[in-house]
Amino acid sequence: MIQLSSPDTASSPDTELPDAPTDAPRDALVAALADALGSNLVESHVEPGVDVWVRVTAEAWVETATVLRDRCAMTYFNFLSAVDWMPSPYGRDMDAQVDLSPDASDGSDATAGAAGSDAFETGVAGGETRFQLLARVHDPVGHVGITIKADLTGDRPEVDSWIGVYPGADWHEREAWEMFGISFRNHPNQVHLYLPSHFEGNPLRKDYPLLARRVKPWPGIVDVELMPGGDDEADGAEAEAGEAS
Repeated sequence: MIQLSSPDTASSPDTELPDAPTDAPRDALVAALADALGSNLVESHVEPGVDVWVRVTAEAWVETATVLRDRCAMTYFNFLSAVDWMPSPYGRDMDAQVDLSPDASDGSDATAGAAGSDAFETGVAGGETRFQLLARVHDPVGHVGITIKADLTGDRPEVDSWIGVYPGADWHEREAWEMFGISFRNHPNQVHLYLPSHFEGNPLRKDYPLLARRVKPWPGIVDVELMPGGDDEADGAEAEAGEAS
């Protein structure tokens, strides 16, 4: 017989609970940023033994990079990109209504989610705007990396360039400018990478119309041919009879 402990025993203050998992190197990263940035560190999330994410203000974007490089040994630059959290006004297949948001047309608020939902999720460490900048740097000796995010405001957002801290950000910032319309102040050569210089629009914005899909279905959305035999043979016989008459 299994003897269950009484409620008094189960709630005894002497009962030891397992310690919550900790991650000293990643906790130290967050602490260093909090010390240097103060209120400009908006939010952080540590997944012990896995990864760490922080969200900072756009005003502290370059300062964050400097602190990570100089105080946290994050000498390796991985990548820089952006996210447009606005649900596509065209839906999943350019015609579906399931993804439409009644508040998505102005593109100013990422909290307006898809139809039928109360809020739109913006990933780990949160977010409050449609456009969000993100970057990844790494400590190649300590084998610890960190993902940095920043909310960007406005339909044509601007932020200071990381090139002065991480020269490798040059190409990535040009791509983000071209694809999302995000300008990087003090970038020495903000010109197109993939598109012609006269190209209008930013293809990775959710409201950029993929006009080719209006005349050509998405891959996988195709007519299914009938298998030989069965009803299709009867249909063929009817068609031949109609032609004969």
